[in-house]
Amino acid sequence: MVIRTATICSIALVAFLVACVSIAAADPCKSGPQLNQRPGPYAALVCVGKERGTQHCYICEAADRPVVIVFARTLSDPLGKLVKQLDNAVKENKTAELRSWVTFLADDQTKMDPQVVQWAQKHAVSGVPCAVFEDTVGPPAYLLAKEADATVLLCLKQKVVANFAFRAGELNDAAIGDIVKALPKILTAKKQ
Repeated sequence: MVIRTATICSIALVAFLVACVSIAAADPCKSGPQLNQRPGPYAALVCVGKERGTQHCYICEAADRPVVIVFARTLSDPLGKLVKQLDNAVKENKTAELRSWVTFLADDQTKMDPQVVQWAQKHAVSGVPCAVFEDTVGPPAYLLAKEADATVLLCLKQKVVANFAFRAGELNDAAIGDIVKALPKILTAKKQ
């Protein structure tokens, strides 16, 4: 009887722990500045864009314009799809002065640079600059989650209007669609 009770308790404990892990894994990833917070300035070394080879602060340049900031840790195909859509949105929303850029987080910018260039060419990214911030943690004020493979911030007038964060493998077509659907929140002028 004691062995049976211990076995039942062990099974119940294992089931409880599995349920807790499943619930934790299902929680949405939270990363970066949240709604109504201000994204702070930071500089990154540009790999793709007219400022190539220089440290540049896109947030400083953007001022009150609508912006989409993407922080990424890996060069994935889904990220390429997202950035290509953002590239198209920037071109389509010139009157709104929409800006977007990608900041990759890496320990070694010189190693990452050719990979970013090749990735941008593969995904035909031409209007969205790509830069590398040489630290996998990201800009300190941004508090990017370690488990976030990609963090996407939509900002207007220097405030976060929408925040999307994805663990590795979570950025997919549905998530990209959600980000694109949120763009009108920051677009204040009519399309050209």
